[in-house]
Amino acid sequence: MSAREAGRHDNEAAFILHQYPWKETSLVLEAFSRQWGRVALVARGARRPASALRGVLRAFEPLELSWFGRSELRTLHAAERVGGFPFLRGAALVCGFYLNELIIRLLPRDDPHERLYLGYEATLRRLAEGGDAEPALRGFEKYLLQELGYALPLAVEADTGVPVEPDARYHYAIERGPIQAAGAEADENRLELRGKTLLDLIADDYSDPLTLQQSKLLMRLLITHYLGDRPLHSRQLLRDLQQL
Repeated sequence: MSAREAGRHDNEAAFILHQYPWKETSLVLEAFSRQWGRVALVARGARRPASALRGVLRAFEPLELSWFGRSELRTLHAAERVGGFPFLRGAALVCGFYLNELIIRLLPRDDPHERLYLGYEATLRRLAEGGDAEPALRGFEKYLLQELGYALPLAVEADTGVPVEPDARYHYAIERGPIQAAGAEADENRLELRGKTLLDLIADDYSDPLTLQQSKLLMRLLITHYLGDRPLHSRQLLRDLQQL
């Protein structure tokens, strides 16, 4: 049987999103690979003191992983660090966990998304470099939704097709887009956005503080809609960290 027939893949660029113990000495890994998307791997014996995998299988470090098998849970047979990637610390580390949880919850297994992988890698670098994490998170959230096929119409009004005006007020209808709120009284149960915020989102321009604030509310609305009832654990960690 050839390596291809055995479902063998060698030296695949990947990141570890999550891991948990399996049986007495092994680990199950959720990995995000550049060419094959999200894959589940069992690292047999990885928890043994003498295992070559100890200290290698860490989140937020670029790796080259090799595995085989055709079932949903493949077998990892080698892992190597690529190196040259900055570490995440403090709040940036919690933001990284947030990115990982989003991918696990929203990206189906075995669904390749090379551009999303590159966007994830670039966002980790931005977080590691310091500065304001909010623009990096908003940009990744928008890109993730678009890559997964969840339309994010921003440029024209949903009910008329008229281009969005920067100074106009809009309500955002999920899976439809902005609807002008002109003449309507403010409704605390509906998210209201400036047209400028929607246009800034298209350009990934978060330099305006109000754009940053409103885009966070919009992304939270959309992601909560697609996630369903289960909350994100990392989002609560971010809230707790901000209150310290």
